[in-house]
Amino acid sequence: MRIVIAGGHGQIALRLATLLAARGDEVVGLVRNPAHVDDVGAAGATAAVVDLEESDAASLARHLEGADAVVFAAGAGPGSGVARKDTVDRAAATLLADACARAGVRRYLLVSAIGIDDEPDAGRGEQWTAYVRAKKAAEDAVRATDLDWTFLRPGRLTDDAGTGTVRLGPPGLEYGEITRDDTAAVLVALLDTPATAGLVLDAVGGDTPITAAVAAALR
Repeated sequence: MRIVIAGGHGQIALRLATLLAARGDEVVGLVRNPAHVDDVGAAGATAAVVDLEESDAASLARHLEGADAVVFAAGAGPGSGVARKDTVDRAAATLLADACARAGVRRYLLVSAIGIDDEPDAGRGEQWTAYVRAKKAAEDAVRATDLDWTFLRPGRLTDDAGTGTVRLGPPGLEYGEITRDDTAAVLVALLDTPATAGLVLDAVGGDTPITAAVAAALR
């Protein structure tokens, strides 16, 4: 498969690129900063320098041509400010969907966040509120397209070593942690399971092997 990953220098994106490239997939990682090109290359992917906050759908579509799927794994990151929660977590995700339509790419995986159907906890600050609302708005925008989308909503991400096991299910799972390794592995399994199109899935640490968890989500 040829997979394009938006947010190619993010930790989930790099882990995903490594897994896909190791099994022989062609992977393109979209990065904003040219200084990150080598990191993407070290993961076995080809880097394309694209600023999702400045690009337009037509220009972005050229990087998607021939792709079997795209994965939006970008994020403004902690401390980025309220404005960039919107321009990255919402607007860039929507832009990628528009570019997919132009490039004829049907499959779109969006890395979202658990619990975003609930009103954000104002006590966590305005950046958290902006983040939750941006993620929800991104899902709403992509859901309104006719793309074959899947939304993965991981819990709090950690850098612990992956376990290869998770809990995966429709929105409403109890909040918990999940490693970035396991989140990337779930994305691989979703890419390998086209029938997961149209599903919104919470993901936290658990005891079910990832491929089995994805298969169970279809039942």
